Amino acid sequence: MLQKLRSLASQARSDLALAPLLRACRQLLSERGQASVYALSQQVLSQYADLPPGQRTAFFAALATEFAPDPAEVLAAATRFAASPTAGSLAELTRAVEPPRQELLRRINRAPGGTAALLAMRCHLLDATKANPELAAVDADFLHLLASWFNPGFLRLERVDWQSSAVLLEKIIRHEAVHEITGWDDLRRRLQPDRRCYAFFHPTLGDEPLIFVEVALLDDIPTAIAPLIETPPAQQLPASARTAVFYSISNCQPGLRGVSLGNFLIKKVAEQLGSELPQLRTFCTLSPVPGFSRWLTGPAVRELDPEWREPLARVLEWRQAHGEVKASDLEQMPEPLQQDLSGLCARYLVRHSHGPCADPVARFHLDNGARLERVNFAADLSRKGLRQSVGLMVNYLYDLSNVEKRHQQFVDGEVSHAPGVRRLLRAR
Repeated sequence: MLQKLRSLASQARSDLALAPLLRACRQLLSERGQASVYALSQQVLSQYADLPPGQRTAFFAALATEFAPDPAEVLAAATRFAASPTAGSLAELTRAVEPPRQELLRRINRAPGGTAALLAMRCHLLDATKANPELAAVDADFLHLLASWFNPGFLRLERVDWQSSAVLLEKIIRHEAVHEITGWDDLRRRLQPDRRCYAFFHPTLGDEPLIFVEVALLDDIPTAIAPLIETPPAQQLPASARTAVFYSISNCQPGLRGVSLGNFLIKKVAEQLGSELPQLRTFCTLSPVPGFSRWLTGPAVRELDPEWREPLARVLEWRQAHGEVKASDLEQMPEPLQQDLSGLCARYLVRHSHGPCADPVARFHLDNGARLERVNFAADLSRKGLRQSVGLMVNYLYDLSNVEKRHQQFVDGEVSHAPGVRRLLRAR
């Protein structure tokens, strides 16, 4: 693998388009004057923007090899630190271990629009890494810096409403990733007084949202998604609402993959809503289970306990008989089979949320300190919901006084779940 990187980097150094870019990177890294750093960072970004997509991988290969730590210097510094572990020798070791490409990225970030350009660059890097996993070290440096630059302490939380700019509202429509917004009327419904939308913004990106969450203010925990996004607005302001439901969280910046923002967003919004509407007693989600269908038909399902094999066989037989599941199929499903299906989903979430086939939404909320509260049958009858989770959705409960405790439980391998879920775990 390393040989492949070196070969790509060698090509980059002789390529007529890439060689000037690499020279500019070396010069930027060695420059000391602030004005020169500013000009060179702009030059690097301009030359990178002109690269054909096929040459980006070679550029990243050069970052992986030419701008990596010097092994001899690292070894020498480590030896000196081991012999004399002083603050000075530790600082020397730290300098030797840090890849020079990290400082290069810091300097590139000083250019106007540098942060946005680096986010776009990381998107290219993530694509290149799929076919070249040895570029993971470069991506680790991007992730390390972005996690620092996008620390929640630097972000601002804003409510998005119908008075927000049309440009921002268009971005909300475009980036909604869970429940499609079909147009302006649909968006208007989601921004009525009994609904909320909050987004995180970063000072260097202006009005470009990083991530946003949609909230419904209700009397009780919901069991289906359609009433949340299709019902007319409540006649009164939500002064009587007792429950805040987080029903959609969408990331807007693919270049921030791996930077945890959603957990801080939910907690921040819960705090703000609790301050604005002190009568709220319950904070929960209505969440999809996008990994459920794949698990049902995948090899991991074979790990089920023997008593679950018959319920599984009944569900798979029903699915095979119906082909592509439709809403009407769920409406006609016998109640015992409904229980089988819901029980299998509960089993999947409680027993498999730490493994390789874990549901990503479940893992996010459980690791964030939520409790698996309820499995809802026929809760999402959209084509996407039927395909991914056979129409099931679940509620995760956020008890703000217990989120740290439940987060630790999840870290320790335990999935916190309600008594109703526990009853579903018993096969029939």
